[in-house]
Amino acid sequence: MSMGLALLPLKMGLAAFVVVVCSLLAERSGPLVAAMIATLPISLGPVLVFLALDHDAAFIAGSALGTMNANLTHAGFVLSYVLLAQRHGVLLSLGGAFAIWIVLLLAIRSLGLTAVPLALLTVLAFLIVHRLVRPYLAVRAKPPSGISRSAIPVRAACVAALVGIVSGASGSIGPQWSGILAGLPIILSSLIIILHRRAGGPAAAAVIGSSALGLLGAGLGLAAVNLTAVPWGSWTALGLGLAIAVLWNLILLGLSRRAAP
Repeated sequence: MSMGLALLPLKMGLAAFVVVVCSLLAERSGPLVAAMIATLPISLGPVLVFLALDHDAAFIAGSALGTMNANLTHAGFVLSYVLLAQRHGVLLSLGGAFAIWIVLLLAIRSLGLTAVPLALLTVLAFLIVHRLVRPYLAVRAKPPSGISRSAIPVRAACVAALVGIVSGASGSIGPQWSGILAGLPIILSSLIIILHRRAGGPAAAAVIGSSALGLLGAGLGLAAVNLTAVPWGSWTALGLGLAIAVLWNLILLGLSRRAAP
């Protein structure tokens, strides 16, 4: 058994953990804090680490490029869900966002862009999306009475199972599609399923909309991994990518607190 498969239960547990934590923080601390945690590479990071245990630096660079394509497509996912969730239920809102995500992914993937133009498009796309969703970010998620908190770990377990399936398939389909699978919006979708039902579409949309700038930082971190994995080695590149993503989100949180009255 490869090291990646041997450590698969750990990754599945981390994915479930972040869903639970972000769901509770969305109710207690507001949408921005939950979104900043959700956009950290807590789920993606273990995928790349496990791939690095089984593959060389070139494979990691290719996987990061594939994930950059998926991450850029998250801009359409975020915008479409925020708009749909204002009027529609979770099934239509999440289904519509996923449909747009798939269409955009195929379109962007067909362009065959390298890391630098993908990074520039990531910055542009998420800045535009953030501007468009800002009017919807003020709603705070509050759990309605009558819904048990036991629903959160049950749904988190489903997320962990899905993460396990994705990780198990990624090793046999090549670096770029491995990266694309790693970049599936599993954490965001899980938050949508939990929060939309518990607190309503507008409150869930506030959390997902707040993730736009965090996803921008994740894209920049992935670009760093792609560009440095081969010359510097996989572990140095992954550490640099993680540092960029974490520092970016900390800066965003700091700026938001300074701007608060």
